Amino acid sequence: MSQVRVLTVEDDAVTANEIVSELTRRGFAVEWVDNGRDGMARAMSDEYDAITLDRMLPGVDGLSILTAMRTVGIQTPVLMLSALGDVDERVRGLRAGGDDYLTKPFDPEELTARLEVLLRRRQAASVARETALRVGPLELDLISRKVRRDGEEVVLLPTEYRVLEFMMRHAGKTITRTMLFEAVWGYHFDPGTNLIDVHMGRLRKKIDPPGVPPLIQTVRGSGYILG
Repeated sequence: MSQVRVLTVEDDAVTANEIVSELTRRGFAVEWVDNGRDGMARAMSDEYDAITLDRMLPGVDGLSILTAMRTVGIQTPVLMLSALGDVDERVRGLRAGGDDYLTKPFDPEELTARLEVLLRRRQAASVARETALRVGPLELDLISRKVRRDGEEVVLLPTEYRVLEFMMRHAGKTITRTMLFEAVWGYHFDPGTNLIDVHMGRLRKKIDPPGVPPLIQTVRGSGYILG
């Protein structure tokens, strides 16, 4: 799974080091810039999953960066950071398009927790907007719950559909039997069960009929991969 990319725009080196160290420790890929002009350029590239943005910056202030992002439709989650903690300043930051506001000084663990909440919220909104999943010649309609390969409908049973949906949401990545079992059946994997083998066998017959390139591959000793 690719790392979550976070841009930190902060002119105070001590604060920036605390942020970068904590986020890196938690597995984030962090880029730091120490001024508003570079921050504006990076933020407008729309290449990040989240941004921590200082309110007061040399060159261009944080509110200007935030306003410019929202004006052109960049919706990257932004956590505003500022020593200006009065209510009016917090309201200004949020009304300009900030997703959250944290007053300095702060605990880096709290910053991380707030970022994680913003990322979960964004992911949930993205999933809610989805109407279909596509992997190569395979299409799954999330509204009608119909599946097609090369335009031809494939009739699946409810459990087969859930297995395929989970695999399509993780296309190109190895899916372990434990992941599949817990996601589809909702409880811990029992090594003694053959449920996964049975349903995967049925799904393969429907998704990968003879004469077409198979989409479902077995990763020996690990699980399966779709794509």
